[in-house]
Amino acid sequence: MWRLVPPKLGRLSRSLKLAALGSLLVLMVLHSPSLLASWQRNELTDRRFLQLNKCPACFGTSWCRRFLNGQVVFEAWGRLRLLDFLNVKNVYFAQYGEPREGGRRRVVLKRLGSQRELAQLDQSICKRATGRPRCDLLQAMPRTEFARLNGDVRLLTPEAWRAGRTWCTAPRSACWTAWCAATPRPRIPAASCFATFKDSERMQLLLTLAFNPSAGATGSFPSDEGWPFAKYLGACGRMVAVNYIGEELWSYFNAPWEKRVDLAWQLMEIAEQLTNNDFEFALYLLDVSFDNFAVGPRDGKVIIVDAENVLVADKRLIRQNKPENWDVWYESKFDDCDKEACLSFSKEILCARVTVDHNYYAVCQNLLSRHATWRGTSGGLLHDPPTEIAKDGRLEALLDECANPKKRYGRFQAAKELREYLAQLSNNVR
Repeated sequence: MWRLVPPKLGRLSRSLKLAALGSLLVLMVLHSPSLLASWQRNELTDRRFLQLNKCPACFGTSWCRRFLNGQVVFEAWGRLRLLDFLNVKNVYFAQYGEPREGGRRRVVLKRLGSQRELAQLDQSICKRATGRPRCDLLQAMPRTEFARLNGDVRLLTPEAWRAGRTWCTAPRSACWTAWCAATPRPRIPAASCFATFKDSERMQLLLTLAFNPSAGATGSFPSDEGWPFAKYLGACGRMVAVNYIGEELWSYFNAPWEKRVDLAWQLMEIAEQLTNNDFEFALYLLDVSFDNFAVGPRDGKVIIVDAENVLVADKRLIRQNKPENWDVWYESKFDDCDKEACLSFSKEILCARVTVDHNYYAVCQNLLSRHATWRGTSGGLLHDPPTEIAKDGRLEALLDECANPKKRYGRFQAAKELREYLAQLSNNVR
């Protein structure tokens, strides 16, 4: 069984951050001329900052014109490179605008990994190509598996995808590998036109999917088709742009009760959509926390903004291959680990069963019920209900059964009733 537990900040961590901030202030004073220069300069037009020089060992070039023309600019503190050491996830906020549109909109920029992970990526490519940890990536990429695939493959089949991923040893790789190994029905929009790609474009696509499956999830299950993921916009070098959604779900933790009920209903609807849909793909969320969801300021819609840990299973193929116990309903085990955002799961079982309650379990335990803990709080998104609802007891009973069922297969029924009850409470019956 796998357990995913995001680290929890303690006193030592806070002290270290305060010390780091103090050191930063000293550095800012010592380097005030370079600080001013970095504030005035748009580094998003710098090919080396974008790591465009590493292509085709990069994530794409579809947005390079926009970056290099100065249409994308950092917001506020994102311009200060001195702050990069605090930005472990390499996520930035920026403004983007087309000249003919006359306005700007917010976008989120990601390098799809930390500096350490990107350095490991470079080393992996070099070792595979030359046997040495450092090399010229431009010369090395044509000597890797990604290039060899180009000579033999003109369609983005699961076999080609899986072959391109075998070299990757990062922990994140297992999630998407499970899908690659399981399905002959890739949902990648580019799959049908893969044969028309240039060799460098094919290598970039395969490398991106190998390094970070989140790009595959947002591209394969696009928001334009109604999937609850942030929209992928494009890439330049090792900088990827996605649509900015809004504030994190966490910022709504103490919102008015009616708002929290609506958000809870949406979260349960997302759990249902990812579990049961007409495409017969099940998308299981392996990392569920308040930081991985955001809410649109205008439409109030909940969207998944971090799809890094998503496992995709092909129900149609499971029915076809009939692995052991494939038709036995699978119940996820409640994990009372006394930590933030705990989840226990077996990837092997999730990829071998048709009927699984994992998404209901993840949302109820980590976001909605009294078992949810995050940033020192407890009680979940539906904490402190109005007196009449608390006295009725139905909401608490459904949340408890959804998070930690007492009956066999109780979570399946509880999740269904909870969705209906929340819809009723929020006047969202559809």
